[in-house]
Amino acid sequence: MKTFINPEEWTTLLQRSRLGTEDLEPVVQSILKDIQQDGDVAVRRYTSKFDRVQLDDFSVSKAEIQAAIEAVSSPLKRAIQQAKNNIEVFHKSQKEAVQYVETMDGITCWRKSVGIDRVGLYIPAGTAPLFSTVLMLGIPAKLAGCREIVLCSPPNQKGQIHPAILYAASLVGCTKIFKVGGVQAIGAMAYGTACIPKVYKIFGPGNQYITCAKQLILKEGLAIDMPAGPSELLVWADECANPAFVAADLLSQAEHGTDSQVILVSSSSLVVENVQAAIKQQIARLPRKDMAQIALNNSRAIVLKDEQTIVQFINEYAPEHLILNIKNAEKVADQVINAGSVFLGNFTPESLGDYASGTNHTLPTNGFACNYSGLSLDSFVKKITFQKATKRGLKNIGWVVETMAAAEALEAHKNAISIRLKSMNDE
Repeated sequence: MKTFINPEEWTTLLQRSRLGTEDLEPVVQSILKDIQQDGDVAVRRYTSKFDRVQLDDFSVSKAEIQAAIEAVSSPLKRAIQQAKNNIEVFHKSQKEAVQYVETMDGITCWRKSVGIDRVGLYIPAGTAPLFSTVLMLGIPAKLAGCREIVLCSPPNQKGQIHPAILYAASLVGCTKIFKVGGVQAIGAMAYGTACIPKVYKIFGPGNQYITCAKQLILKEGLAIDMPAGPSELLVWADECANPAFVAADLLSQAEHGTDSQVILVSSSSLVVENVQAAIKQQIARLPRKDMAQIALNNSRAIVLKDEQTIVQFINEYAPEHLILNIKNAEKVADQVINAGSVFLGNFTPESLGDYASGTNHTLPTNGFACNYSGLSLDSFVKKITFQKATKRGLKNIGWVVETMAAAEALEAHKNAISIRLKSMNDE
């Protein structure tokens, strides 16, 4: 990590890492077009090309799911079940009761949450099988009442999905599971094929190709969860922070991928030096140290002069994950307005949110925390409004609508009220 001491200008420091993607959109668009035109034939062709496996059937059978369940160790099953319980408890609390509001005498309005009928979940499995993401997406989908939950995940060269992904999918109630990954999975769920149903909204993280594919289908009118990109973490540490803990947190995000970005912010140069030293000690022991090191090369340690300046920097950066490892963390947390998820204190590593505390780990990246929320129960529902007027209510409100409609020169709108009022007067 390169260190910056009291920088006067932040433009460069606020930038995310970038890959050479100037030709990315045409490539992705071409794949999506092929999927739209040729369906399963194109999906099969791209699966063979990118995943190096030829599949006649993308569907995961009940026998495959049962074999996967048996293959997962008992300790891992217990861990997944506990995480599932915590995530369910937190997301159940987000359910909203229907509230009936009488806006005036005889006029009643209310709003009801209805689950999106058919949703698609994309679960990456390239450098790591993200079975935890199955929980984060599948649990709120089920709680929201989504009737059909379609899951796609890339197969290995044996034509199999990682057992833990299938176990988690069966646990949360996914209705259909397919061995399809990459842009071809996004295209299949977006347009529908003979095998894979078209969905109404697509969820799930992925690399820049997946992100690009989701953004392209968004332009065509299909909903997505958010424009998520490479993982990122910002840690604010002071003299009360344990340097080894901070280093471990930074490395936990750096090992996600070479395009991940981690930021360390402090008002103390000594804290930064101690954390950097701890990183050097810990990274040598990591199986994914080469990947983590590349991510660290694109990351920064920044010394800023005071608390107010650091808060300002955080809100401008708008991190996906924010750890406040400082003495007055809860007080400072109230000043944070742009972040996906916030972790407070020495004993709240970001890994808790990634797996099991209960909050959702699907969060806005690349500065989108300025205007997007992390995934929640709301992400899987539509809010439908209702209203009902009695005769008395229509008499009370009718003149308002008539007056406004006439002023807008919409005579039919006015007449829809007037004809009813006249009928009541004739009774």
